Amino acid sequence: MTRRLILLAALLFALASPLHDALADDVLEFYPSYYPHEIRIEAIDPASAAKLLAKNSLHAYVGGDPFPGGKPPPGLGHVESLGSYLVATFNTARGAMANRDARCASAGTLVSILAAAKGAYVFHPYPVTPFHMDYLHHFDLSESAKRRYDPRPVSSVSSLALKIRPNGTLAKQLVPSALRETGPGWDVTVEEIAVDDLVAPHRVGLNGWLGPPWIKEGWFQAYLLHAGTLREKIAKQAAEALYRRVATGAYGDETERFNLERRLVSLLREGCERVVVGYITRREYFNNSDYSEGIENIAHDSQAGFTSPIFIRTVKLKDFLWNGWLRLGVETKPRAAWNPLGGFTDAPGRLIWAAVGDPGQFPAPYNSSWVPNRVTSMVVANELEVPTEALLPEPGTGLLRPVGEAKRARAKVLYRVLASPFHDKVPMTVADALYPFSFASRSHDLLIAASTLLVREWLAGVKVLRVEQDIKDLHDKQLTFQVLIIEVYLKHTLADPRQVAAVAPPWSSLPWQLIVLMEEAVKRGLGALSQEEARRQGVPWLDLVRDQKVKDGLAALVEEFRRQGYVPAPLRGFVTPAEARARWTALKQFYEKRRHFLVTNGPYQLEQWGRDFVALQAFREFTYPVGLGLFNRYAMPRRAYVSRIERRGERLEIRAEVERVFKFQRSFTLVREPLAGPASDTGAGEIPVARYVVVGEDGNVLTAGTASYDRVGLFSVDLRGKLKPGPHTIMVALSLGENSVNPEVKVVQ
Repeated sequence: MTRRLILLAALLFALASPLHDALADDVLEFYPSYYPHEIRIEAIDPASAAKLLAKNSLHAYVGGDPFPGGKPPPGLGHVESLGSYLVATFNTARGAMANRDARCASAGTLVSILAAAKGAYVFHPYPVTPFHMDYLHHFDLSESAKRRYDPRPVSSVSSLALKIRPNGTLAKQLVPSALRETGPGWDVTVEEIAVDDLVAPHRVGLNGWLGPPWIKEGWFQAYLLHAGTLREKIAKQAAEALYRRVATGAYGDETERFNLERRLVSLLREGCERVVVGYITRREYFNNSDYSEGIENIAHDSQAGFTSPIFIRTVKLKDFLWNGWLRLGVETKPRAAWNPLGGFTDAPGRLIWAAVGDPGQFPAPYNSSWVPNRVTSMVVANELEVPTEALLPEPGTGLLRPVGEAKRARAKVLYRVLASPFHDKVPMTVADALYPFSFASRSHDLLIAASTLLVREWLAGVKVLRVEQDIKDLHDKQLTFQVLIIEVYLKHTLADPRQVAAVAPPWSSLPWQLIVLMEEAVKRGLGALSQEEARRQGVPWLDLVRDQKVKDGLAALVEEFRRQGYVPAPLRGFVTPAEARARWTALKQFYEKRRHFLVTNGPYQLEQWGRDFVALQAFREFTYPVGLGLFNRYAMPRRAYVSRIERRGERLEIRAEVERVFKFQRSFTLVREPLAGPASDTGAGEIPVARYVVVGEDGNVLTAGTASYDRVGLFSVDLRGKLKPGPHTIMVALSLGENSVNPEVKVVQ
């Protein structure tokens, strides 16, 4: 009997009942891990991918468009996400471009010409786009920026005395040949800046912390785009001060926060050192054909597309309720080292790590908040005292010391950490959850030190409360799960509790001994964790899978530590030598069996690999606490629309239409219908969130909030006593099912 049949036979003892979402045809009450039992990821060029998709030999193509400018064959679906910005960056060291007025005048003419040029981009001369959740907060500024530029025909290039260096295919299509400069004497560069490249230095490799909690916010990406180009010292200092206030929650309420963010973006754009022209969307195709070859239940990230944790956690094959072989193509070959601390930085690596790693929380696919995965949290934001027995890593050594007396915090986060065994069968313990804090306090790799800076700046203390057991009763059998209860104290707080909880969750996808092994390998010169550090030191970029010389060195270290029962100094008191020896022995046995060191507690494990491909196998461990269907609500993002707004004195009444899902067998159709009736008669998640922002004549946000939903199918905004007499602009947008992407914004004057 095959492994699959054995698993199926065991699972049929469980009570049959639907899982979390009607969109998935799941029939078992609990089935651990995710849908396909094997995922094959292969580097394929776009032309070959187009043929394979047409022949139903590929389920999805990740990261690229195999049909640029062409018509895809029938049976394919696609998703779109924010791919890159189109920007013009001025050479401020050259002649007149050092002068702000000259730069801004030239930028006005250049952007107007580009606005009239035909190309595969969306004209949007503002860095906060419809793919950002804070788009509503900037909508009036964005529309004002568009009105500044009157599209001019290419014939007007004679009025532009600029030498332009186009960088990339799109820029060369857009920039008139009469203005191109290929030599060193250029005035301005027109180029694409990929969002992935923009945020990459701020991602964190530990996978407990995937980056700053605002990594998908428009104001933050505007800061990344512009801050490094500012020429004036005063402007730089002012921008940094505003950024620090927003990033540390140094504001009183939501209105003040919105004004700070708007002022920051305006200041960044003021000097015209870099001008955003528009944005380019990424289109990724998948096989949507009937049962035998297609895939369904597909979620994607609004900015990362398929290269995201949510895609792997929802996608399923149409001809299997679970299991099956998922075949994915990626545009580029894997070039980054495969190590989970400073590697997996290219598109294939991020996709592999999205499956093999298991983040405690990951970015919400269609907004800028976060989704709990292996940790759930409750946030208390207030001035409070840190318990004296709470632990804090000592800078430089990483030793976990009691914080002592008179320490204060702005937030306390109570976490429930869902533990489960690692791939080497070693159970996750408190030591695994704590060790990343120690590692972050003493890494000498410049890239990792920079990406973990936020954790060091915010962390005020960690306190382990207890270990609980959760029991899932499946009638004929019981499954027992270990849950670590841990408090984390933070020096700052934010408006969104889920963003606060994403700063420093007590979690690691890696067993502590693997992190220790990589640290020791770096100390002994076997390699460096990041590519930048490897280049600086002239050593290999540490690879746990594909570099045999590195693996030989790691195997020798594992044997040395196994004999010693080695416990790193920060974990003494949490781990005994006997427990450590068992850990090192398990890691040795894993390597001898698997021939690599990539041990995680994720839903997939590395099975095979070659120069251009990797095969991942589902980790069907019954104490893995996340079952099928948990994230299916994201598989079909729906939208809501404002159908009518009426003024009733100082009140606004808003009527809405929503998209509803209609199912026929295994096909789904979205139908737009009016929202009517009381909330009690409407299913959970079927009532949109109606957000509004009121801007005064001076451009400042006066008030903002969420409209209330009443019993007759409309939303109400009561502004009585909130506004002074004068003209106001009220912006309203609806979001449904946590989807804030591409909202329809209505404006009332």
